[in-house]
Amino acid sequence: MLILSVETSCDETSAAVIQDGNKILSNIVASQINSHQRFGGVVPEIASRHHVEYITLIIEEAMKEAEVDFDDLDGVAVTEGPGLVGALLVGVNAAKAIAFAHNLPLIPVNHIAGHIYANQLMEPLEFPLLALVVSGGHTELIYMKEHGSFEVIGETRDDAAGEAYDKIGRVIGVPYPGGKHIDEMAQVGEDTFDFPRAMIHEDNYDFSFSGLKSSFINTVHNANQKGETLDKNNLAASFQNAVVEVLVDKTIRAAKEYEVKQVMLAGGVAANTGLREGLKEAVAEELEGVQLVIPPLSLTGDNAAMIGAAAFLDREEPQNIDLALNAQPGLMLNLV
Repeated sequence: MLILSVETSCDETSAAVIQDGNKILSNIVASQINSHQRFGGVVPEIASRHHVEYITLIIEEAMKEAEVDFDDLDGVAVTEGPGLVGALLVGVNAAKAIAFAHNLPLIPVNHIAGHIYANQLMEPLEFPLLALVVSGGHTELIYMKEHGSFEVIGETRDDAAGEAYDKIGRVIGVPYPGGKHIDEMAQVGEDTFDFPRAMIHEDNYDFSFSGLKSSFINTVHNANQKGETLDKNNLAASFQNAVVEVLVDKTIRAAKEYEVKQVMLAGGVAANTGLREGLKEAVAEELEGVQLVIPPLSLTGDNAAMIGAAAFLDREEPQNIDLALNAQPGLMLNLV
């Protein structure tokens, strides 16, 4: 079964062709980082305009690379939310047009579910499982007892981890997106600032990164006012260690309590070296018999392959969806 999938939730225009929910025939991604870098973050209007410019070309390239025609497809999947409404609308309307023109089922996909199901492109999902979803807009622990069943057992109460990375990146002057640069600096720095590990000892699986962000910013500003120079690599390492320690600690505790068979990492921050290594070490030491699944770097950021994987879920055939489908920027997971 072949699915053409489209992803335009933020600042990547992507299209992919996925076979049987686990094989990538093509996965084309056009990034907009250079356009947004000078603003220090994503500008929604600019993102939408770029999607309009590239969507047709990206879909054509994905079909060409997969060596398929529209007559070969069994459905069209698209991200309906969450995300930037203007960006989402471009992808939704492109997918609707293709579905209508070729009489194909239209499959709406939740962006967060897509990040989780990116792991299905590497390993079969084994239930029950626990997914740590970490991105610029989301930080959540999601328990799944079966396909399509999502129970959010922990989430951020303020800033998402990726959002905090970008904000402190601007403070110490690294280009957008800050996460990649902070991660690289952290590899050569040392944890000398002992930033707070918020909520790490509380009896829940929620997260909070606003206090850590404020502590970091205050440390830098106080040093600047005193004319002191702080080691940026040590600042980065101290910040990253604080984030990773909380994420890993709560993930391990939740995995033990829910007795899962798999732990998986998902989302843009899944590319972070410190988080990947920290989770590998902790799972190996504390979760005997539990499989850790971490997607390759190519599947951590926003991409259409993950949307195509999630479109299958546990269904043998795509379900027909009304072409009145609209973008839903605040879409929540269908909790079961």
